[in-house]
Amino acid sequence: MARNGLTPSAVTSRRSFLQSTLATGAAAALYPALGAPRVSATPSRAPSGKAPGVAVPDLKPFELEEITIPELQDGMKSGKFTARSLVEKYMARIDEIDKRGPAVNAIIELNPDALSIAEALDQERKAKGARGLMHGIPVLIKDNIDTADKMMTTAGSLALVGSKPPKDSFVAQRLRAAGAVILGKTNLSEWANIRSSHSTSGWSGRGGLTKNPYALDRNPCGSSSGTGAGISANLAAAGIGTETDGSIVCPSSSNGLAGIKPTVGLVSRGGIIPISHSQDGAGPMCRTVRDAAILLGALTGVDPDDAATAASAGKSQTDYAQYCDPNGLKGARIGVARKYFGFSDSVDALMEQTLAVLKQQGATLVDPADIETFGKFDESELLVFMYELKADLNAYLARRGPGAPVRTLQDIIDFNDHNRQKEMPYFGQDLFVKAQAKGPLTDKEYVDALAKNHQLARTEGIDALMDKHHLDAIVAPTGGPAWLTDLVNGDHVAGGSSNAAAVAGYPNINVTAGFLSGLPVGVSFFGRAWSEPTLIKLAYSFEQATKARQAPRFLASIGQG
Repeated sequence: MARNGLTPSAVTSRRSFLQSTLATGAAAALYPALGAPRVSATPSRAPSGKAPGVAVPDLKPFELEEITIPELQDGMKSGKFTARSLVEKYMARIDEIDKRGPAVNAIIELNPDALSIAEALDQERKAKGARGLMHGIPVLIKDNIDTADKMMTTAGSLALVGSKPPKDSFVAQRLRAAGAVILGKTNLSEWANIRSSHSTSGWSGRGGLTKNPYALDRNPCGSSSGTGAGISANLAAAGIGTETDGSIVCPSSSNGLAGIKPTVGLVSRGGIIPISHSQDGAGPMCRTVRDAAILLGALTGVDPDDAATAASAGKSQTDYAQYCDPNGLKGARIGVARKYFGFSDSVDALMEQTLAVLKQQGATLVDPADIETFGKFDESELLVFMYELKADLNAYLARRGPGAPVRTLQDIIDFNDHNRQKEMPYFGQDLFVKAQAKGPLTDKEYVDALAKNHQLARTEGIDALMDKHHLDAIVAPTGGPAWLTDLVNGDHVAGGSSNAAAVAGYPNINVTAGFLSGLPVGVSFFGRAWSEPTLIKLAYSFEQATKARQAPRFLASIGQG
């Protein structure tokens, strides 16, 4: 069933999509009847009066609040900061905000070597100068990204506690090569939200529940929940999330961040706990578009362990910050994907303000510009996930070595059954069970579904729409304001626009559009494969025109609207 005129593919994230699909078993009923949080405040781009809040905590000022990567580099160059002092300041902030006080619970593990790594980078800066803009910058990464150090990589699951990867992921390698300090790992929706169709985003058996720093009773979205909440709360300079469908852009929207979901193959997935090799990707989540662009440039490169990165040769870049042009919207042609609207009157009103800004900044809007295959690849997306999850996860676990406590998806299912009280107190593992029942990737059912996805999302979808209207990008609301966390019933997601770019494997950038009742709401810019430079230019120009981002206030609640 559709709601408010929306068709099924308005579902905002992979987990909400899966929840509705599994609950009904039919594409005609994909759209979840899960009421989004109602918002009564008049939409405003940067409200000065703020929404009424409950119990504002007494927090001391933080010296690094909202500081950017270039500003941190200027501080280290002048001697005001060192990499070690930055690590110390962020660790103190984590202790005050994340582990005590508001207890956001974004960090699942701190890097015990962070201070020594920072000291070595400070010595290198003195002797040789900085490697680049990431030199000495503290970064948080999601706990499904392998690091061959003293930290674990568990995807939030107790099944992998005590097991360590044999080598760094390509992402970790690139961060270290750029001179970044991996400060710690962030909590996530366990197994990146692919275990259950009734899960609560931001909860994992190992890490517990991550809270939204704007209102602690609200959800940070997922599955990159800890990265979203942690970077928004100024627990590090920048962060890395991963996405299969919505898991970077949704938590970026809900936590007021700029998040980039790259083209599949631009950033290697080597050493990242997988869901779907046709859709998985890692990308930056930062407080500004420029910071996200800087971080993205540090992550690119061809990786022999990820065949998809071969296609990035000649297309990837190491400096995406060069596209941060405040006049980037001038002369752009942007399509308005209206079928992704309509799930919230307040979000629609905010999006109308957003469209007005785009026009004011010189963009030409093609409105409406809807994807003709909208809603036609929902069931096939889930089917592909189930096949690829089993094959890809089994292959990943085999590489963890003989010391890994689980070696297959079936082992994980068995572990969860044997540890039900700790691993499944709120929701089960129906998706794992469905995936386990699937055959190999040679099955005709899978081959046909994957071909259908690419035909409908790419050739007849985004590419056809952009060709028809000569578009530079497509724009749509990323999602609604953060919903109230509900461990009993699971997520209450209303709508969103991540699925077309996700299924196509194309890039998508979220940037904060404004606030509703004190909660951030994002807008997505998405388009063709390898169009990150164009999308960064558009998103940056919009960000500079609006300056919508506000630091969170750690309210206990904003009320239920």
